[in-house]
Amino acid sequence: MARVLVIEDDTHIRDLIVLHLGLEGLETEAVGDGLDGLARAGSQPFDLVVLDLMLPGMDGVSICRAIRRDGPNQDVPIMMLTARREESDKVLGLESGADDYLAKPFGIRELVARVRALLRRPRRSQLQ
Repeated sequence: MARVLVIEDDTHIRDLIVLHLGLEGLETEAVGDGLDGLARAGSQPFDLVVLDLMLPGMDGVSICRAIRRDGPNQDVPIMMLTARREESDKVLGLESGADDYLAKPFGIRELVARVRALLRRPRRSQLQ
């Protein structure tokens, strides 16, 4: 069973994501603060991280960069969620190490499809 870390400060969005990923048979852990999310990502392996861009404690771009630098999830797929829709924001998210970028508001079916697609991709650690 794939493990997904959801780092999202909006309770309603976080609960919706956790519910639907759970219905897909995925094990989810969810936190609402950037520092808590980084601590969790630095201490436990996950198969995917769903990461909000604007978080209390620490922003999503900084978290993404930190995950890519060190820890057990350096090659885990990261999907960024954000209310920012500008091209420059998307480029910043992708250049910081995110594998996908989904703007809010989003359809839950699209999120689930993107999660499934990211989980199908082989990770660097699996190719060695």
